[in-house]
Amino acid sequence: MSHRRQRVAIYGSSLVVLGLSIVSLITLLPKPAKVKATQANTKQTAISKSWLAASFPVENFQAYTSGFGYRRSATGGNNWEFHSGLDIAAPEGSYIRSWWTGTVIKVGDHNACGTHIVIQSGEWQHTYCHMQGEVETAYGRRYLVDRAGGIQIAEGQQIPGGYRIGRVGMTGRTTGPHLHWGLKYSNNYIDPAAVLQAMFSQQQLARGAASPSNPKQSAVTIEESKNVRDSGD
Repeated sequence: MSHRRQRVAIYGSSLVVLGLSIVSLITLLPKPAKVKATQANTKQTAISKSWLAASFPVENFQAYTSGFGYRRSATGGNNWEFHSGLDIAAPEGSYIRSWWTGTVIKVGDHNACGTHIVIQSGEWQHTYCHMQGEVETAYGRRYLVDRAGGIQIAEGQQIPGGYRIGRVGMTGRTTGPHLHWGLKYSNNYIDPAAVLQAMFSQQQLARGAASPSNPKQSAVTIEESKNVRDSGD
């Protein structure tokens, strides 16, 4: 075989090996396409929804510390994980408000989400994690109880939008005080940041405001908080 043919053969073999390596790498990496598709659905849903009655879910807002989608493990290591919500940092003990009017379908504790509450609002489901307090049962009914904060929320209870449902804590898998806020629409995960942006824009137009009342909130820029490290769930 001539030197030219040998070089071509070696070059071809190298391309095959490189191609297989790339395929193997892609197989091992997380699948961002799912996240992109969910974000696209978020924007379409946000346009068709009226957000005038919606409430920002945290008092004493500091920063958005971890966004929706795939990321490296927030508690150490190089593992990739899907972060199903938006982390909103606030001082421990800050009150959490219901984003929308709905029915409490679950209260829970002692897992990665910590003390948490799930509210159903039509096709929307909103989850609030890492709250203070614990779950108690009385007369066959489960309650999220935070006595220091004056909170007692029962499964099956109707909750108005903007109602105080708990306080920012450090329960569950977390490295700093924050609210992990998750959204689902028709049982599909939705990027809360896109919903917040649509919500703020619509509310500003309704008020006739030339600029947002809180630019840091409405920008929904994910940044490292000066007060807490990147959070867990």
